[in-house]
Amino acid sequence: MSQPLLSVEGLEVRFHTPKGIVEAVRGIGFEVGREKLGIVGESGSGKTMTGRSVLRLIRPPGEVRAKRMVFDGNDLEAIDEVAMREIRGRRIAMVMQDPKFSLNPVMKVGDQIAEAYLVHRKVGAEQARKRTLDMLAAVKIRDPARVYDLYPHEVSGGMGQRVMMAMMLIPEPDLLIADEPTSALDVTVSMQVLAILDDLVTQRGMGLMFISHDLNLVASFCDRVIIMYAGRIVETCKASELKQAKHPYTQGLLASLPRIDRPVGELSVLSRDPAWRDGPVVVDGKMVG
Repeated sequence: MSQPLLSVEGLEVRFHTPKGIVEAVRGIGFEVGREKLGIVGESGSGKTMTGRSVLRLIRPPGEVRAKRMVFDGNDLEAIDEVAMREIRGRRIAMVMQDPKFSLNPVMKVGDQIAEAYLVHRKVGAEQARKRTLDMLAAVKIRDPARVYDLYPHEVSGGMGQRVMMAMMLIPEPDLLIADEPTSALDVTVSMQVLAILDDLVTQRGMGLMFISHDLNLVASFCDRVIIMYAGRIVETCKASELKQAKHPYTQGLLASLPRIDRPVGELSVLSRDPAWRDGPVVVDGKMVG
């Protein structure tokens, strides 16, 4: 991997509740370079909290701590909120899960994308509009001028995903965090969105954190994979080697997936071992700890 854009060590995310402290992320560490890093695991494993903590989007009663969280030389824990706003969106962007519902329903989609550009660039309205139309074309939207003037309820799910991608990518960030950007789409549209992401990441030399439940998708799309369980990382490996995973949790997830080449009458159900919560982890096929 090239020089990392983001280095995280000892990241913890906790929520203080009336019934006690809930540990959503427990002391994880990882690096992201100009590559596609997949983060997979079940719901509640800490994937989204990891992505949101990088952008400091977790508010009280949430609490984020890290021994080290550095992006391109910037200590994300030490800088003030004004400096963080310069990074958030401009240098690091995040496409939220089911992003169409993150759009302002009473504002034209083109104006929302242009606003994201105007916030981070000192340009005029006409230049922002031109840049927005170019960005809509880049995410493979036909007739960008027509779509510019539509409201969110007038666009389909797939088009809404592309609009949000355009909004996040228009400031030309160095790192994009995509939280299940294809979860609400059918297979055909999903593959189109992934192809767009792949092209943009490759052409612009960006880094991508791709959060997903879909192990097969991550194995074919990403360069490296992190598997999370109960708030911690239990295995890391090359995406091409995911199907040869060594940790029993990852093996259980893979076994629960249907396969065309090996149909079974009943899919396997994952049997969880309490020892996985704090037990050894697997790094590139080797047990550690």
